[in-house]
Amino acid sequence: MTNIIDCHPSATGPDLNALKVKQQAAWSSGDYAVIGTTLQIVGEQLAESMDLRAGDKVLDVAAGNGNVTLAAARRWCEVTCTDYVEALLGRARARATAEGLEVRFEVADAENLPFADGAFDAVVSTFGGMFSPNQDRTAAQMVRVTRPGGKIGLANWTPEGFIGQLFKTIGKHLPPPQGVKSPAVWGTRSFLDASFGDSASAIATTPRHFVFRYRSAEHFLDVFRTFYGPVLKAFEALEGRDQKALSHDILELVGRLNVSGDRSMVVPSEYLEVIITKR
Repeated sequence: MTNIIDCHPSATGPDLNALKVKQQAAWSSGDYAVIGTTLQIVGEQLAESMDLRAGDKVLDVAAGNGNVTLAAARRWCEVTCTDYVEALLGRARARATAEGLEVRFEVADAENLPFADGAFDAVVSTFGGMFSPNQDRTAAQMVRVTRPGGKIGLANWTPEGFIGQLFKTIGKHLPPPQGVKSPAVWGTRSFLDASFGDSASAIATTPRHFVFRYRSAEHFLDVFRTFYGPVLKAFEALEGRDQKALSHDILELVGRLNVSGDRSMVVPSEYLEVIITKR
């Protein structure tokens, strides 16, 4: 989540390598799997929208705890699950083992995928690749390892949705590094056209909503502060009074978007489902 991790730019622009080190530390803290597990429905929806077939060779990029990995493996695909946080791959491996699913796991950086050109029928990423510091390189790597005629499937938070607004709320308290694009640009058609258009025969986008369901707004904030590494790090970077101000603004955002009608939290968050067909 580039907009909540400080990384001072050099004279020629932001130091993306330094930013990646900070990001990797952030995603390694907490326990993203606690949040990631709740997003499983997004992986299932993406697998259906892509019409994944038994025997397809599928690469999950920045897979976290493996939501799309599991969805593809349930459809008898040959899945390779990757992330640059080994502990998260461990959680994905445990899930696959519990379901008796065959999956290959490999530690890999989305910006430097260690696979041959055109090695996969499908490349997928849900709320993963969008957080890479060098966004253009990540997009290019996804294209490179997809075979001609193959598909790239993405689920990306939009700038206008709940998570996009959460990014902006945090950014008011911890300004993003100068020159670094928000992860939420992956949820815009302009970015997709610029990054994938030259290599695509088709780019299909569908706005969808994932609904965050928690016991209360306070419960949501507690879970994200405890387990969602980037938010955990954001609070760690602030002093007591500033932490309270950030908590207040997040709770206000949730309260404004909550449609539950009771004490619980029910907040729809828009994301863009993307299916790119490579030329």
